Amino acid sequence: MHSIFNNEMAIIIIRLSLIVLLSGFIGFERELKNHPAGLRTHILVGVGSCLLMLLSLFGFEEFINSHPQSTRYDPSRIPSYVVSGIGFLGAGTILVHGGVTVKGLTTAASIWTVAGLGLVVGVGMYFEAVLVTVIIITTLLFLDKLETKLEVLFKKRDVPQESYLISIVINREKENLHLINQLFLDKKLEVQKFNMENSDWDGSVVKYTFKVKVPNTINQIEIMENLQDLSNVQKVQIES
Repeated sequence: MHSIFNNEMAIIIIRLSLIVLLSGFIGFERELKNHPAGLRTHILVGVGSCLLMLLSLFGFEEFINSHPQSTRYDPSRIPSYVVSGIGFLGAGTILVHGGVTVKGLTTAASIWTVAGLGLVVGVGMYFEAVLVTVIIITTLLFLDKLETKLEVLFKKRDVPQESYLISIVINREKENLHLINQLFLDKKLEVQKFNMENSDWDGSVVKYTFKVKVPNTINQIEIMENLQDLSNVQKVQIES
C-alpha cells in the first residue's frame, strides 16, 4: 500500500495537476472573450477526460493481475468513447443567431481539444500536451487578429462591403418574397444566407431572415426605407 501511494498516487496527482493548468490556460482565454464555455468548463472537461484515462490505465490493474490468463484488456477503449462522446458538450456552445449566423464553433473545437489533452496527460505524454497547449493558445490569441487582417487584405477593394442581418416580417404571399429579392438585386445586395420562419402568433405572416453583403455606398437607413416601402411589410430589423 505504501509503495502504491508513493508511485501510482504521485503519478495521478502530477497528471491531474498538469491538466488543470493546461486546460485552465485555454479556458481563461475563452473566458476573457466572453464565450459560453470558459475557465470552469474547460478545466472540468480536461480533468474528466484525464480521470477516465487514468481509470483505463490503473483502474483495472488489480483485476488483471488476479486473472492473467482469462483477461484481455485494451486501455484505449475508454478514451475512444471520450473522444466520440465529448461532442455533445461542444455542440451546446454553438449558437445560431437569427437562423443564419453560427457562433461558438471555435469554443466547441477548444472543448474537444481539451478532452484530447486530458487523455494525453492521463497517459503520461507531458511534452506533447504542453506543446499542443502552446499551439492552441497561440492560435486563439493571435490568429484571430491575423484572420481579420487577411480578410481585409484579400477582399475586393473596388467595392467595399459590409455584412448585415436583415429580418423582415411580412404577409404570407408568394409575390412578397419576389419583391424583396428584386429589391436586393436592384441595390446590388449579395444574399449569402436565407431563412424563413412561420409566425407562432399569426399564421398570415412569415419572417424572412437574410444575411447580405452591402456596398458601403448604401447605408442601413436607405435599406430600411426601401423595405418599408414594400407593401404588406409589418416589421423590418437590420443588424450589422
